[in-house]
Amino acid sequence: MTLSDTTARPAAPAPRSGRSGPAAPTTAQSVWLVAEREIGSKLRSKAFVISTAILFLGALALVIWGGFSAGNSTATPVAVTSDATQYVPAGADLEVTDAADRAAAEKLVADGDVDAAIVGDSASPTGFAVIAESSAPTELLLTLAQIPPVELLDPDEGNAGLRYLVAIGFGVVFLMAASLFGGTIAQSVVEEKQTRVVELLISAIPTRALLAGKVIGNTILAMGQILILAAIAIVGLTVTGQGEILQGLGMPIAWFAVFFFFGFILLASLFAAAAAMVSRQEDIGSTTTPLTMLIMAPYFLVIFFNDNPLVLGIMSYVPFSAPVGMPMRLYLGEAQWWEPILSLVILIATCVAAIAIGAKIYENSLLRMGARVKLREALGG
Repeated sequence: MTLSDTTARPAAPAPRSGRSGPAAPTTAQSVWLVAEREIGSKLRSKAFVISTAILFLGALALVIWGGFSAGNSTATPVAVTSDATQYVPAGADLEVTDAADRAAAEKLVADGDVDAAIVGDSASPTGFAVIAESSAPTELLLTLAQIPPVELLDPDEGNAGLRYLVAIGFGVVFLMAASLFGGTIAQSVVEEKQTRVVELLISAIPTRALLAGKVIGNTILAMGQILILAAIAIVGLTVTGQGEILQGLGMPIAWFAVFFFFGFILLASLFAAAAAMVSRQEDIGSTTTPLTMLIMAPYFLVIFFNDNPLVLGIMSYVPFSAPVGMPMRLYLGEAQWWEPILSLVILIATCVAAIAIGAKIYENSLLRMGARVKLREALGG
């Protein structure tokens, strides 16, 4: 038998074992496998678990401290005119100062000697009224047998402090969650490129399924943190008897969660795409800095311009700032019922476009090693 005879003869068919090979995972299964991997790696990370626990404990301590501090307040100083004395309940936790007439009571309030004044008012259905500087003390109103009309000497000042705190709350939550998990996605992408793990991954699953799994996994973690923080705030304020602070925040918080969900997916897709353009951890900042600036801008804008309707109006329709701007306008009562719906439609459309662009950049850059991939090359395909 010659060598040519050997090479020309076809190989004998392999014996059948009666079993077919394992079926390749579907796209949905691939996405979920990557998402599970992302979630599992974070939950196994001691740094992530410890930092999250510290965040939750700090939030719980702050809520409880604030609630008990408010609940342990001293007697409320009030001025009472002679024609309103009978309306003050006996044994009420009030520090009463007698006032000769309504003008004297208003002066005591304006000078800061008392928090509010109770004066007789024939035009009131209850026979009396409460005068305050910027907001009537809640403890005083709850003490009175009937809720009287409230007259504010400086109504614009009353909501300034609470408006500022709400602005900080929305801004900080969005900034921390988006920057933390966006940075995590970027580091994960570059780490997989450096260790060549990505070559094994995309040999088994589609590149876009890998991107989708990363985004979904980190979105689940980010939303989980936000929901737990919201639960801590609600439970803490309720237990300490400060549930009234949450009045008016229910709808804005619900809309914030919806807007944050789509806004985070948008940013996460772009963070993964930007990280795929580099091959070293040291170079991540060169491509993700513009995205970091987009995250920081809404935080500073909502704090510095929380009392500017024009700036908040523009923010509520810009996709990158809508998760902060629109809930803030809803809290202030400045948005019509249809505005959050329109803003959400714009955000979702932008999210879809960002996912398409991010997927193209990710797919064209993921296997390129060495120098940073230029944006034109990454989009060119």
